Amino acid sequence: MAYDSTKETQEHIANVRYFLSRMMFELLCRSEDHDASKLQSPEKELFDKFTPLLRDTTYGSDEYKRYLKEMGAALQHHYEVNSHHPEHYANGIYGMSLLDVMEMLADWKAAGMRHADGDIRESLSINRGRFDIDDQLFSILENTVKELGW
Repeated sequence: MAYDSTKETQEHIANVRYFLSRMMFELLCRSEDHDASKLQSPEKELFDKFTPLLRDTTYGSDEYKRYLKEMGAALQHHYEVNSHHPEHYANGIYGMSLLDVMEMLADWKAAGMRHADGDIRESLSINRGRFDIDDQLFSILENTVKELGW
């Protein structure tokens, strides 16, 4: 009798579903906790002050960078407690997991929506240099933005 791969294929499909579900659960947890530190001291006070100022700037501009610098310790604290920021890791984006990268991309999209001239593709280009994103990861990020219709 010839081998029938149905059972093994069904087990494989079940395993993939399980692992994708684990990843989706982790992303769901991250979505619930995303940027919660901005709602407490030492971050809240400075985000209350700088969020409206940043909204009126162009992402990556000299004015934008100056505001980030002025946010100082609060922004540093934010990076320290939120792993979806490359600044969280000593080796930047190279220390991140795929889940960190997925949350980061969603964060970049949402952050761009706060600016009158925000654009995820422009943010990707700026962040490519800012975070030393290599060609392969940059292409993956671009492809994801395109696939999601952002």
